Amino acid sequence: MKILDVFRPKKVKNSGYGNHGANTIKKSLIGWMSYSGSPKEDIDDNIALLRERSRDLYMGGAPIATGAIKTIRTNVVGGGLRLKARLDTDVLNLTDDEAEEKERQIEREFALWSESKLCDAEKKNNFYELQQLAILSQLLSGDAFVLLPAIQKNKFPYQISIQLIESDRVRTPNSKIHDKNIVSGIEFGKYGEPVAYYFCRKHPGAMSSMLGEEYDRIPAYGRKTGLANVIHIMESERPGQTRGVPVLASVIEPLKQLGRYTDAELMAAVINGMFTVFIEMEQENYQEPMLGESIPEDQRIDDGDPNVIELGNGAVVQLGPGEKAKEVNPGRPNTAFDGFVSSICKQMGASLEIPYDLLMKQFDSSYSASRAALLEAWKMFKMRREWFISDFCQPIYEQWLTEAVAKGRIEAPGFFDDPIIHKAYCGSEWSGPTQGQLDPLKEVNAAARRVEEGFSTRSRETTELTGGDYYQNMRQAKKEERLRGGGEDENN
Repeated sequence: MKILDVFRPKKVKNSGYGNHGANTIKKSLIGWMSYSGSPKEDIDDNIALLRERSRDLYMGGAPIATGAIKTIRTNVVGGGLRLKARLDTDVLNLTDDEAEEKERQIEREFALWSESKLCDAEKKNNFYELQQLAILSQLLSGDAFVLLPAIQKNKFPYQISIQLIESDRVRTPNSKIHDKNIVSGIEFGKYGEPVAYYFCRKHPGAMSSMLGEEYDRIPAYGRKTGLANVIHIMESERPGQTRGVPVLASVIEPLKQLGRYTDAELMAAVINGMFTVFIEMEQENYQEPMLGESIPEDQRIDDGDPNVIELGNGAVVQLGPGEKAKEVNPGRPNTAFDGFVSSICKQMGASLEIPYDLLMKQFDSSYSASRAALLEAWKMFKMRREWFISDFCQPIYEQWLTEAVAKGRIEAPGFFDDPIIHKAYCGSEWSGPTQGQLDPLKEVNAAARRVEEGFSTRSRETTELTGGDYYQNMRQAKKEERLRGGGEDENN
């Protein structure tokens, strides 16, 4: 080493993250090969396989996957998110009574449309059932699409209809495969905004699609109205992302492995229940009864396969002279099974933001622990509900309201003239399933105390506790009191 080398600054290796998560020398990390591509490489190029595996798990590959998906759907939308119109009285210069009357009118008109199956282009579901289908499709496939065609209906005042499209049908036609502006069936503009969508007329997995696929190019927005022609229901996890990721994507591998392990343990337990005694032969010439003879011949599945032994329930084989029976203990049921499964499920629950108690529907902890788990889960449900309202309920409601005002069903001066007035009329709240109470008395007392101290309002607490409408409850209570008072007078 030269003397000058001592005084030269040394290049520091493995500093900061390089000495920890980004280290490439440690034995624990040297074999960790990773590559991060663009959203297209990481998501779009793998999305088809993710959808297939996610749906397979849901349809029976792993019961826990089915339970997780349904748990999210049930708590986010339940029987459907209900509209409560909320007009901006300051902008519209309305009194509270005038605003309340207008809100009730809007809600009546919306109920006429939303509670009818005529709001569905396929005429199969009403608006609230479509909510359940839409979020279920999004959870399984990563995203879903909504078209809003105007369909003439006999004696029905509204033409706007909801057409749900499964994510698989939005794809790039073969003739456009080299167009750099089209990614996964979506055509983008200069700033990455969607310009148009390519819809396959039939599901690509259908047998009829093998004869050839036909596509429709639908602009993202109407040229004259500026309203959205297509609603894309998707949760983004990366900037520049074009398609959604199934909610089960991060736990597909452990779910599949857990399903295989569960099946193996189940089969072992079944076999153990069917076959409990083996026969040991001491005489070579003794003709033992054939295993499987206890099963009727017409019920045998693999009777022609000499390598397969079919076992029946509680089969008893007669012992011959010189024979002895040897009991076999396969160790089933496995005492370690429940603990292992619970550990894996807790990890998957953490990834899905569903606490173990709620994921497994097993509430055997203390009141405080169970309440903490429900509160934590409810944060996720509320966040996902707000997203779903923003992506599905509110856009559809605004387009319905536009038609209602245009046809004169609802009077809304200035609705088409000023964006601020338009927004003031479109104000809304959507209520759905409530959090529920482990101890209703404690929850009600806590709600009353929050209202008393000014931390909340009666309207908000009513919505969160029961999902009801405080003002509607008060009106109904007054009617009931009048009826009770009238009955007492008649008796007197």
